[in-house]
Amino acid sequence: MVELVKFTVETGVALITVDNPPVNALSAGVPEGIAAAIERAAHDASVSAVVLIGAGRTFVAGADIKQLEEQAHGRGPGAPNIHQLLKSIEDCPKPVVVAIHGTALGGGLELAMAGHYRVASPDAQAGQPEVNLGIIPGAEGTQRLPRLVGVGAAVEMFVSGKSIRAPEAVRLGLFDKIIEGDLKAGAIAFARHVADSGGPHRRTRDRNEKLGSPESNAAILAAGREQARKTRRNMIAPLRVIDAVEAAVTLPFEEGCRREREIVEQCLAGEEARALIHAFFAERAVSKVRGISQETRTHSIRKAGVIGAGTMGGGIAMVLANAGIPVLLKETDRAALDRGMASVRKNYESSVKKGRLTAQEMEERLALIQPQLTYDGFRDADIIIEAVFENMSLKKQVFGEIDRIAKGDCVLATNTSTLDIDEIAGATSRPNMVIGIHFFSPAHVMRLVEVVRGARTDKEVIATAMALTKRLRKLGVLVGNCRGFVGNRMMLPYMREAQCLVEEGATPSQVDQALYDFGMAMGIFAVDDMGGLDLAWRVLQDTKRLTKPGERLYAMGRLGQKTGAGWYRYEDGRTPIRDPEVEALIETTAKQAGIARRSISSEEIIERCLYIMINEGARILDEGFAQRAADIDTIYITGYGFPAYRGGPMWYADTIGLQKIYERILEFQRRHGEYWTAVPLLEQLAHDGQTFAAFDAANEQAVARSRE
Repeated sequence: MVELVKFTVETGVALITVDNPPVNALSAGVPEGIAAAIERAAHDASVSAVVLIGAGRTFVAGADIKQLEEQAHGRGPGAPNIHQLLKSIEDCPKPVVVAIHGTALGGGLELAMAGHYRVASPDAQAGQPEVNLGIIPGAEGTQRLPRLVGVGAAVEMFVSGKSIRAPEAVRLGLFDKIIEGDLKAGAIAFARHVADSGGPHRRTRDRNEKLGSPESNAAILAAGREQARKTRRNMIAPLRVIDAVEAAVTLPFEEGCRREREIVEQCLAGEEARALIHAFFAERAVSKVRGISQETRTHSIRKAGVIGAGTMGGGIAMVLANAGIPVLLKETDRAALDRGMASVRKNYESSVKKGRLTAQEMEERLALIQPQLTYDGFRDADIIIEAVFENMSLKKQVFGEIDRIAKGDCVLATNTSTLDIDEIAGATSRPNMVIGIHFFSPAHVMRLVEVVRGARTDKEVIATAMALTKRLRKLGVLVGNCRGFVGNRMMLPYMREAQCLVEEGATPSQVDQALYDFGMAMGIFAVDDMGGLDLAWRVLQDTKRLTKPGERLYAMGRLGQKTGAGWYRYEDGRTPIRDPEVEALIETTAKQAGIARRSISSEEIIERCLYIMINEGARILDEGFAQRAADIDTIYITGYGFPAYRGGPMWYADTIGLQKIYERILEFQRRHGEYWTAVPLLEQLAHDGQTFAAFDAANEQAVARSRE
């Protein structure tokens, strides 16, 4: 039987070690083991103090999220109740020192805060990220953290969900000391010292000196709620966590804990928690690629080449350099190369100014990027990434060139966002080594990467690309080779439908406001202006989906932010301003096309923009270009500004009900034509009363059976 919690005694100090790999989660058996060890230490006359520590790479990283998911869906009791455990730690007659390395997150930090003291390794981190899952801390964290760090700092940690590092934790009072060197030995020495001092060893629940006054707290809580509304737009949990903090400063400890538990139960019963927990597991599932296992061989990436020093190429070079990979950055002329390197340096300098890098680190990373005008050295590259202009002829030319110089086991990657990977691969003598690695702009900021499998791409090349994205600290999602892949393919009907809506009577600002209120990071017309109407014009023209207003704006040279005008005007280069000229243009083109304009509701805007996207997502699944509906959700949350608290477009469809969406699509088809024809998969799932989540689960079960 696996021993999840180990008990030993060293020089009069009881050492309680949690050993539940990989992250020492508080799953069943762990709380019980800690409780038994605490009781044993309390009654052992040879023990003068206790150290609680985690084995492996981290302290307790938090609760088992799978248990929270079960509770959110009414399928289980949820995470273990550790309230009695926390009381037994605080009430232990001997000082309990919690030794933290790695991360103490969520339930892990709540466990640590019950100790009388907390020591940590220099690189340890602590946080309460529960709002990222649509819930609040449920093991008295909202009651103890304000007592240790103060009300203002606690509100900031709860609402942001971000971790803090050990030095900041010491400054705030969350940690008592940083241990240099061996954490276990240092923690034992610290425990002996506090035991010898005789105390008192204050219980966290009795520490009220940082709870502030009613007057100061009123201002802090009001500011916190404003922060939550602004930075966590439309979300419930960040506001509810402040309600729990308010209970901490207005109620006795036990009553505050009861109030916290009530709020946790309410949050777990809501759609927000279910959606965010889905998004959490969806993101972790993308690394599971069918046909690829841990035993699949990967190519070593020790040196890279990037072709094109524009916005994308320069950003990709930065990403590689940030991971310690030397990069050859090639351009065709000196001016373009100099502009590219100047942009790279400017981006790094911005990071230095923000304190994210030191000046020395910036210079070290810049030294890894070698700008050049030739292919010198590319013969030694383990991967070559093409990032030239989005033009098929140009890309085929580049691939023909690198095919002649790259070594045989070099991975040949294209950063195309829409073009056919197989046609590009056809320009080489080794299509099996060609793959799409579609970074999102700006590449050094955006996490998402679509890894595009070609018809003949070797599985070892796929495994290499997926492993590389992880090494680059990106989120790689495998997709199939079709026009626009997954993200941009779904974006096209979304963009077209928005333009149809303005022809029929809405305005660009009305459409964008409805989408923004729904939770999108930006409205679609603002996105179009930011990306450039010339880019949208090329893509929509190729797919025969260009609307007259968009075509006219392109012809007028109104290309968006870069020209100071597109669907909106821009006086400062970034802030969209309604433009009566554009709205008049739309009315004129609609009249010329014989389109009768009418009043359009926000509800219709949301339905048409999202349901057309969901229908296209179903088509992508039906055609096998995405492994899972959840992969589509991950792509849209991390790359397209879809609100995570709605779970992604396919999860959102499930919450609305596929039958309702199917019926609305039939209605839109009657009004607007065959473009709105429902995809067979959507029709079948609606008919069977099923969901995309159930579709994913059935497919995963089928894959598992095939391996047996």
